[in-house]
Amino acid sequence: MNDKFEQSLPDIPISPRQIALGVVIALAVYLGYSSFYTVSAESVGVVQRFGHYHYVVDPGLHFKIPFGVDQVVQVPVKRQLKEEFGFGTPGATFTRQMSDPREWELETTIVTGDLNAALVEWVIQFRIENAFDFLFKVRDPGDALRDISESVMREVVGDRTVDEVLTIGRQDIEANAQTKMQEVVNLYEMGLRIDQVQLKNVNPPKPVKASFDEVNEAQQERERMINVARGEYNKAVPQARGTAERSIQAGEGYAIQRVNQAEGDAAKFKALLAEYIKAPGVTKRRLYLETLQEVLPVVKNKIVLDDKAASVLPLLQLNAMQGEPR
Repeated sequence: MNDKFEQSLPDIPISPRQIALGVVIALAVYLGYSSFYTVSAESVGVVQRFGHYHYVVDPGLHFKIPFGVDQVVQVPVKRQLKEEFGFGTPGATFTRQMSDPREWELETTIVTGDLNAALVEWVIQFRIENAFDFLFKVRDPGDALRDISESVMREVVGDRTVDEVLTIGRQDIEANAQTKMQEVVNLYEMGLRIDQVQLKNVNPPKPVKASFDEVNEAQQERERMINVARGEYNKAVPQARGTAERSIQAGEGYAIQRVNQAEGDAAKFKALLAEYIKAPGVTKRRLYLETLQEVLPVVKNKIVLDDKAASVLPLLQLNAMQGEPR
């Protein structure tokens, strides 16, 4: 069977020259493939020759010496990276941005300044500014950055009370932690820039979480009552001020009216006195007539008597006899 198969195969003559040509072509393909490389747009290429730093290339197509003489490491200097502590983003493309889930509780348990414990989760965002420092100044910059971040966070949180960590001190902690992390990174020449430190979930330990929740609810209720009281104050005080202003203005108007009236009466009396001094009889009679002119129209029953009349009693009986009111 095998003999028949071998007899059926065509006899293709291969000369040493053809073999050499094939080797040359394969070598040329290998050289072409291994001598050119592409650096992505968000990275720079650090070229190492015989294991030592040689130079840095920008994004694009470049040539290198093959056969392992030149090796290129791409460093993403234009991308923002992050490290997560106490949690992990599901489906993260950068797997080293989180620690082992079994270590989350250990790295997030921090003792505060008042000797309480808090579970602090945080994330740092950073960029690689110097590719040479990032690769060659520190043995493992990723682990070093995590150790620096954890150490600084424990120091900053340890200077504050648990109430500050859980409530009002978050922004201050973030700002101080970012400043201290950047100082340590610069000291070790890691070639990194810390863009942001952000606290995520900050919770008390599980055994006392219920008590802390009750305290937080009480504080929120207190703030709500204070806001309600301030609202009522802001509503009532302007209203009372408006009422007071109206009362003051009304009193001032009444006072001005009374003063003007008194001044007018005084001026009228002075003018009348001057006329009385000039002609007492005429003035007296004029006043008498003016008074009668004002009084008589409002009197219903009028009795006119002669100067010689002795008594008015008989005349008054006439009204009673006629059924008229006196």
